[in-house]
Amino acid sequence: MSSLRPFCLTTWLAAPAAAALLLLTPASQSHAQTPAAQTTTAPAQSADPAAASPSQTTVAATSPEQRSITARAIDKVKQAAKSASDIFNRVPCLPPKGGSKAMGSLPHVAGKLVAGQPVVIVAFGSSSTQGFGASSPEFNYPNRLAAQLRRHYPAADISVINAGVGGEDAPEMMKRLQTQVIDVHPDLVIWQVGTNAVLRNLDPGETAKMVEDGISRIQAAGGADIVLVDPQYSPAVVQRAESAGKMVTLLSKVAELRHVGIFPRFEVMRDWHEKQAIPVEGFVIADGLHMNDWGYACFAQLLGDDIIRSVGQIRLGVNVPPDVRTYRPM
Repeated sequence: MSSLRPFCLTTWLAAPAAAALLLLTPASQSHAQTPAAQTTTAPAQSADPAAASPSQTTVAATSPEQRSITARAIDKVKQAAKSASDIFNRVPCLPPKGGSKAMGSLPHVAGKLVAGQPVVIVAFGSSSTQGFGASSPEFNYPNRLAAQLRRHYPAADISVINAGVGGEDAPEMMKRLQTQVIDVHPDLVIWQVGTNAVLRNLDPGETAKMVEDGISRIQAAGGADIVLVDPQYSPAVVQRAESAGKMVTLLSKVAELRHVGIFPRFEVMRDWHEKQAIPVEGFVIADGLHMNDWGYACFAQLLGDDIIRSVGQIRLGVNVPPDVRTYRPM
């Protein structure tokens, strides 16, 4: 893998210690108000968070003071809706300029969509799956992804379950793999893993072995499509360059060995900063680790684009590895 270069903004170099402390704090103490596994809200709530109608919101406001509080609440909801709709107008979400390796085929999801059957996606991971750093749950990546897929496949029944728990990595995730992933019978598992292992100085090789074992268990249980998501490119991670580099390389090798997809988040985010000249604070919050609303939104957009592209290829019967059995249209 190419060498990991330091960030241009030296002010971020003091952040990793605090970032690691934040990340290793149990989810229940901070941004873990959402359950470990929760299904996303309806499309209108996720994709274009419209305000509730005044009649619904103000029904209990009888005094001037209460009406003022309600009005402020409505304004906040309207502002959130505006932020959701124009987030990419301020800074466009562009794919890496040099292109990236294809995610791989998603035959299970493609077959379900073509057949008009419900599709269940499990977003499995740690705090950046749970949504730490997002201003509200609707801005976490699973909700943004769900909204995008529902817009693209409006007639489809698509559920995206957020099974992210802050502070975890492969050892903890393996303990809940059965109940929160396999028992859900997903059609697609998006497994974000490796960041906390880097921050804890865990052996990347051991993490890769656990991930490979988890993939084997998922495949044996029903053959769900799987996409791995490697660590984020942020000051706290880049400061541990050697470990981060090994993690990214090993996860890519595991994906190739097990014939599953991988979304190269590290390289995508590095492209934002180094090739698209987006300041670090444009996609990472002040802890130097977690993504902000724009970062989650662009990550979800590019991931969703890859999923849609992969499904389209499967439908057409192109770019499919010979060892993958695919849906063939009538």
